[in-house]
Amino acid sequence: MSFCIGLTGGIGSGKSTVAAMFAEHGAGVVDTDIIAHSLTQPGGEAIAAIRSAFGNDYLTDDGALDRVKMRGLVFSDAAAKQRLEQILHPLIFEQAKTQLRQLQAKPYILVVVPLLPESRTFRQLVQRVLVVDCEENTQIARVIGRSRLTEEKVRAIIALQTPRADRLRLADDVIRNDVSMENLAGQVAVLHEHYSKMQKQ
Repeated sequence: MSFCIGLTGGIGSGKSTVAAMFAEHGAGVVDTDIIAHSLTQPGGEAIAAIRSAFGNDYLTDDGALDRVKMRGLVFSDAAAKQRLEQILHPLIFEQAKTQLRQLQAKPYILVVVPLLPESRTFRQLVQRVLVVDCEENTQIARVIGRSRLTEEKVRAIIALQTPRADRLRLADDVIRNDVSMENLAGQVAVLHEHYSKMQKQ
């Protein structure tokens, strides 16, 4: 198996931006958010199970997962959150493993997992953990800027995620993403060299 790094961070920390920068250096990228989106699109692999667990009310007219409605439910109902995760997580894990096998020729692979700190299953796949970190106010401003969520909703999402201090404790490497894009690119370049060397050991 290739050398795998788990990339994680809170909502709005810039995980996708950092993953794209590593990809430009030639790294393989497996993004579990992208996998989750494909599983919950019309005709996606998870749709039948979501329909039988939650009913048609949680699907859009074209048969995709109604993300806004489902987000409202899982925030207010821990059992519903668990039920959704039991449907999605095994499917995401299997697809991630398939993608990893397809990327074996890459020098190393980043597995982007927002819930990495609380997922033992995914932690078994990776040899190192890279956390993209920024101040909470920066996270909130970014998420509000790219979505229609209110500050209150964003704070609620952050509160449900692994606390920042716990994420940082788990990290082997940390990228700070509350400065400039140039600075961010520089941090990625340094870690790319580091991971390329580690992969050869």
